Amino acid sequence: RTRTAVAAELGERLVEDPELVAALDAHARARERPLTPELRSLALRPVSGQALPNPAGAAPGLVFRRPRERAGCVVLLPGVPREMRALFPQVETLLLRTFEGRLTPVVSRMIHTTGTPESILAPRVENALGSDRAGVEVAYLPDLGGVDLRLTTRRAPGESAGDAAARLDAAEGRLGSVLEGMRFDAASGDLAETVLGALERRGLHLAVAESCTGGMLGARLTAIAGASRSFVGGVMAYADAVKRRLLEVPQSLLDSDGAVSESVARAMASGVAAALGADCGVGITGVAGPGGGSDEKPVGTVWIGWRVPGPGGEERVEARRYRFTGDREAVRIRATQAALHGLVARLSDEASG
Repeated sequence: RTRTAVAAELGERLVEDPELVAALDAHARARERPLTPELRSLALRPVSGQALPNPAGAAPGLVFRRPRERAGCVVLLPGVPREMRALFPQVETLLLRTFEGRLTPVVSRMIHTTGTPESILAPRVENALGSDRAGVEVAYLPDLGGVDLRLTTRRAPGESAGDAAARLDAAEGRLGSVLEGMRFDAASGDLAETVLGALERRGLHLAVAESCTGGMLGARLTAIAGASRSFVGGVMAYADAVKRRLLEVPQSLLDSDGAVSESVARAMASGVAAALGADCGVGITGVAGPGGGSDEKPVGTVWIGWRVPGPGGEERVEARRYRFTGDREAVRIRATQAALHGLVARLSDEASG
């Protein structure tokens, strides 16, 4: 519909492109499907424009050239994000060629934070940056794992990339003390990468025991390439019987304190480290909801335990209670992030000690 509407608006005729037909036919045959009329209709392109081959899907991008008296062009891209991203390098080339000499490139830098909500973080950042920002803007990009800060500036015509980077350096420098304890560096943007890097630098290995998160923590860690150098494995201890048998959590703790408790989280962290022969252990137990909560332990209550080596090599075990908001998925994601954040902090303490 978009293609037809744009063609009508610009008075442009659509024609079938033989090369696109061949590409669509190959796409269909690779999936052992016929070239249906609906799929073949994707081979239509503007007669005076061009098609942009799609390396990640079937639908090509389309470039409509506007009438000569109106400069510029119209570019249509597939709506699937993965396909749009795969096509964009071709669009970037088109933009650079079309607007050569008139662009003011954007230079940006991402800062990852966790553990502090935007409502608290933003006022602190704004106060630290002040009103004189030398052309640097900040955007707040929150999700369930934390808040990313995107610092952005524009290069003036003739200005070097180094000058723009210097402005970002100055702004980032002002935020040093504000972001202390909540900032992490990871090319992937995932705190799991930071955890694995800290473990590897210290020659330590990690095992995890998960109840309410049901394997989310292990999945986050193993999604990072090279995780096997520091992560040995985990136990999904959902039932109390698994906590007892595989992690050696005493029945007396489960009876007296309940599965969602400080003592059980500590025992899970120590137990999984011992069971899998790791230096460090994490234990997560909680009430993810929507049911199962009580007045004492409402939905969103999560206890997380950490076992790390102390300064003298002795076992150091700690636990903390959290009260997370949101639905079941939000509680599980936030618990996983908090487990990673707490481990990074304790590894930093261990290194400094």
